[in-house]
Amino acid sequence: MRVLVIGASGTIGRPLVTALASAGYTVRAAMRGPHAATFPAGVEIARLGDLAGPIDWSTLLAGIEAVVHLAGIAHIGKRFSESQYDRINRQATDDLARAATGAGVKHLVFASSIRAQAGTHADHPLSEADIAQPTEPYGRSKLAAEDAVRRSGISHTILRPVLTYTPDAKGNLASLIRLAQSPLPLPFGGIKNRRSLLAVENLIAAIRFALEQPVARNETFIVADPQAVSTAEIVSICRRALGRRDGLVPLPNGLFAALFAMIGQSEKWNRLAGSLEAPPAKLMAAGWAPRLTTQAGLAAMVQAASPPKSGTASRNTP
Repeated sequence: MRVLVIGASGTIGRPLVTALASAGYTVRAAMRGPHAATFPAGVEIARLGDLAGPIDWSTLLAGIEAVVHLAGIAHIGKRFSESQYDRINRQATDDLARAATGAGVKHLVFASSIRAQAGTHADHPLSEADIAQPTEPYGRSKLAAEDAVRRSGISHTILRPVLTYTPDAKGNLASLIRLAQSPLPLPFGGIKNRRSLLAVENLIAAIRFALEQPVARNETFIVADPQAVSTAEIVSICRRALGRRDGLVPLPNGLFAALFAMIGQSEKWNRLAGSLEAPPAKLMAAGWAPRLTTQAGLAAMVQAASPPKSGTASRNTP
C-alpha cells in the first residue's frame, strides 16, 4: 500500500514512518522541515507547505492509496487564536479530505484528539457514545475537523488518542517524569485520580489497524492504553524502573488545590490531579490489541531517557 503521512517529522510521525516502511508500506513522508536523514532508505520525502495557507494537495496525493493525517497545531494554550486553530486544524483537514476524495484515495486516517471529546478532566470514563464537549479552541477545531472528514464522503477512520508519551515528549507529562527521575521525595502520594495514557507504539498499532482492517472504515475510536493510572502511579512506575523507592508523601488534595488556586494555576491542578479516563473498549472490541501496557511503556521510556550507569548503555532524551 502506498501511504502519505502528513506531519511526518513530528513525535508521532517519525516513528510511524519507520514502522510503516519496516512493515512493507511504500511511504511518502510530507513535512515542513528537512528531516530525510531520520527515515529508512526508500521513504520518499515530500515538502509540506504551511497549513495556514493554501496547499497544493494534488501533488502530494498523486499515486497515493491511503493518507495518515497527523499535522496541525498540537499546542494547547493562549499562544494561538481560535481562528488560527480553525484554519490549521479544521480548514486544512477539510481541504485535504476533499482533495483526497477527488484524487481517488481509498482511505484517510485522521488523528484527532480526546480533547475533541472532553476538556482537561471528566467525572466518568469516556466513550465514543458520549456527546462531544470540547472546552477550548484546540478541541473545538479538532471536532470540527472530524465533521469535515465525515462530510467529505471519503472512507475514513477517526482516532481520538489520549495523552501520548514518547521519549522526546514535552508538556506536563514530561515535567512529571523529570520530577520522578529526581531523588527527591514528592508530595503526590494522595493523588488517586485515573488518567488514560497512550504509548506511541500502541498509537502506531492503532493507525496500522485503521489502514488494514475493513472493520475500522468510517468509525471513530478512542485510542489509549487499556489500564488508566494515577499521578502517584506514574511516579512509582518511573522510579521503580530506575531501581528506586517510590518516595511519595501523601498531602491533602484540598491543600494542594488551594495552593494552586492562590497562584492562579487551578487549571494546572486539574491537569495534575483530575481524572480523564478513556478506555479503548470499542477499538479493542473491533480487534485492535495494544503492544504495551502503560507500566511497560513508561518504564522503557524512562530507562531509555536516563543517563547510563556504570556498565550499562542508554541514551538521553533530546
